[in-house]
Amino acid sequence: MSTAIKTMDETKLADEIVSVLDARVVRVCSDDRENLRYAIRGDMKLRSIVLGRHALRRLLHDRDAAVKIEYLQRDLLRCAGERGEYIFPRRSALNPAGEHTAAVLAV
Repeated sequence: MSTAIKTMDETKLADEIVSVLDARVVRVCSDDRENLRYAIRGDMKLRSIVLGRHALRRLLHDRDAAVKIEYLQRDLLRCAGERGEYIFPRRSALNPAGEHTAAVLAV
């Protein structure tokens, strides 16, 4: 792992990931402490980015962090014209079996 990655915190890592967009990216303050949220201003379909702090922290300590960060940046660029919101980690990664919790089923 490079020295630059070791000295980062999840906020700096999130800023590095979203910096690949050619639009104006603004960090949004929210009550949710588990996620970092960004709003996108520009002429692309993507309007918001949500990055999980726990996943970013795990990524910081990963041996292959540089490769995974580059993948996230490419994925973000690819999705910018297709989706309105980009979420990392994806919901399917959080619940791989597709099982629904009682709270979701109650709604």
